[in-house]
Amino acid sequence: MHDWITTPVTADLLRGALDVEHTEHGVLPHRLPARARAQNTDGQLAMAESQPAGVRLVFRTRATAVELDALPTKRTYVGAPPRPDGVYDLVVDGRPAGQGSVLGGNVITIDMAEGTSEVRPGPHGTVRFDGLSDEVKDVEIWLPHNETTELIALRTDAPVETAPPTDRRVWLHHGSSISHGSDAASSRNTWPAVAATLGGVELINLGLAGSALLDPFTARAVRDTPADLISVKIGINIVNHDLMRLRAFGPAVHGFLDTIREGHPDTPLLVVSPILCPMHEDTPGPCFPDFSELGEGRLRFRTLGDPAERASGKLTLQVIREELARIVKQRAAEDLNLHYLDGRELYGENDSPELPLPDGLHPDAATHRRMGERFAGAVFGSDGVFGSD
Repeated sequence: MHDWITTPVTADLLRGALDVEHTEHGVLPHRLPARARAQNTDGQLAMAESQPAGVRLVFRTRATAVELDALPTKRTYVGAPPRPDGVYDLVVDGRPAGQGSVLGGNVITIDMAEGTSEVRPGPHGTVRFDGLSDEVKDVEIWLPHNETTELIALRTDAPVETAPPTDRRVWLHHGSSISHGSDAASSRNTWPAVAATLGGVELINLGLAGSALLDPFTARAVRDTPADLISVKIGINIVNHDLMRLRAFGPAVHGFLDTIREGHPDTPLLVVSPILCPMHEDTPGPCFPDFSELGEGRLRFRTLGDPAERASGKLTLQVIREELARIVKQRAAEDLNLHYLDGRELYGENDSPELPLPDGLHPDAATHRRMGERFAGAVFGSDGVFGSD
């Protein structure tokens, strides 16, 4: 038996969140601030930003056992097998120390063919970690990257205090579902989290599934968030949504970068172009889900675009890489802290035969690790643009 001590979950125990909303159950971490959320009308983005990719509870304690009550909101798809429960990663003094999941919770049933969804309320659950040493230690609990997670209660068998400030640099990264985590094994195993661990930095992950669309409110969120290093990965969502033509894309990128620079005039800023995605390299979007194998648990994406449409200004990944490289080169003549990385250095033509994108769009767990290791080596290494002095 343990003599449990309950500690309220407050903003000072959370890292990686830009806002904390108080709910009837507890607190809900958000990865976009309230002002940005108020300007958004897209349900996909609302779901993505409330999924706490890279968000973690951080505290110091002598506790040998830790329990966290949470109310997850899970997703299931009509005609598909159930999705696995989200994973909580325990890290003690910087080292992996366990994993767990919270059962139950709310369930959103999505019918992708009909474009409808239904919410079924469910009970909260508990993830527990025990067998820890009774020494003073810094504990991190990384929340699931793919489940909206309301935090209800933190219990320990010894008092909890706020972890001391870290001297690690803060890296803020914005991107698409690939940066959000797509099919990574857990939040700490998304490619940005792998890179942050290897690079020795504190991560703020603004990867927003389906929503790296150069939204002005996202640029303002980046502008207003303290960070020592910033990267933005642009392109794949622009193409697969068929969002804009070349005429609009260039000015939109300039505007996005201008807004970031209003708040971070001298911060190292890295623009990352898309990783390899064969179906969109030379073919525009939009793309659409193919449900033909959903019953076997397989979903693939196909493109409806026509390569001939490039002549009318439709965007492909090749066109976007060329335009991003041109824009960064132009701006870097005056902005010496602006840099460019071709995303194919993280995942490219030589990787595709060995590690194909399972659904044609998103990398799997092994590819996330490879991408994170490569980013860390190229960007946080001694010769990298985020290398420490």
